[in-house]
Amino acid sequence: MAQTAIPYPASTVVLVRPDRSGNFEILMNRRPETMDSYAGIYVFPGGRVEDADWSEAMFERVQGLTPLQAQHILSSELPPERCLGHWVAAVRELFEEAGIQMFQPQSGALSGSAGETLFARMAERRSALQQGKIGFFSLLESEHLVCDLNRLRYFFHRITPDHYPMRFDTRFYLAALPLSQNSLHVSEEVSESLWITPQEALDRYQTGSFPMMPPTLAVLRTLIAHKTWVTLCAAFRLG
Repeated sequence: MAQTAIPYPASTVVLVRPDRSGNFEILMNRRPETMDSYAGIYVFPGGRVEDADWSEAMFERVQGLTPLQAQHILSSELPPERCLGHWVAAVRELFEEAGIQMFQPQSGALSGSAGETLFARMAERRSALQQGKIGFFSLLESEHLVCDLNRLRYFFHRITPDHYPMRFDTRFYLAALPLSQNSLHVSEEVSESLWITPQEALDRYQTGSFPMMPPTLAVLRTLIAHKTWVTLCAAFRLG
C-alpha cells in the first residue's frame, strides 16, 4: 500500500470585485499545461506557506494582525507564528501570481506621485521575487513596506483527501480587489486569468470546459449564496 502523502501548508486568496449589475466577480487563474501538479486546472491565486513567511524577521513587516490573533481566527493547534504565516503567504502569492499589491509604507501613506512611483517599482520587481532572485522579506525591507493583513478575511479550511499523490492543507481567504489595481492576465505560473461570476464558473464546469478541484467548487457554491456585492461585503466585512 502506498504511503499517504503529508499535506503541504498552503494559502489561497479568492479575490473579488463588483460588476456593473451590482453582483460580483472572482479572479480565477488557469495553471499551465506544463505544471507538475493540477496542470490546466482553474484555481484561485495561492501556493505553499514557506518557512520565511513565519520567520521572526517577517513579523516586523506585517500590520493588522498578531500571531495570537491569527491562531484564534484559524482555531488551530498550530503555533501562533505559523498561523500568521498563512496570511503572509496569501499576500505574497497574490503578488507573485496576480501582481496585486496589498502593502503599505511602513511610515504611513505616501503622496499621490510617490505612491504611484512605488507601485510601479514593485510591479517591476515582482518577477525577481517569483523567480527566487530576491526574498519576500528583503523586497519589503528594501522598499520600507509592510503587508496589510487587514485586507484578508479568513474563509475556510480544506485538506486534500488521502488518495491524492500531492496534498495541501489550505487556508482560503477572501479579499476585495484594491482600488486602481488590475490583475495580471498571464504570469510565470498562470497561462490565463479571467474575472467570472461564481455561477458562470460552475455552469462552465458542468459543460466540462472549465476543470476545477473540489475545494474550488466548494468556494463557488458558498459564494453564490451572496446575491449582490453589498451583501457579500456585509457578510465578510470587506472594504
